[in-house]
Amino acid sequence: MSSPNPAAPNQPPAQPAAAPKPGPAPKSGPAPKEPAIGFTRAGALWSSLITGFLILILLLIFITQNTTSTSFQFLGWHWSLPLGVAILLAAVVGGLITVAVGTARIMQLRRAAKKHHAAASR
Repeated sequence: MSSPNPAAPNQPPAQPAAAPKPGPAPKSGPAPKEPAIGFTRAGALWSSLITGFLILILLLIFITQNTTSTSFQFLGWHWSLPLGVAILLAAVVGGLITVAVGTARIMQLRRAAKKHHAAASR
């Protein structure tokens, strides 16, 4: 006697379907609702403040561990700073340059958008 669907020789035999586990029956009511309060600006501000304070703590640790005084020279100027302060100062100046370039680009795009909007409304 042969079965209607013979199994291939390299396949394992089929397992019978598992019986449902005993336990409480699932509820047929509405699905549980998510909390009414989701993302808020105050929550984002709070998270940003915590992240900022953690970064400040890490920076303070970095500066206190790198207090070796290092001499610098630039265009005839000579000065000496602790290494941690010098690296932090370089990062801040780099960030300020990035903000200045980004601000200039945003102003350029706004000016172009105003011109385009004025030309389209005529």
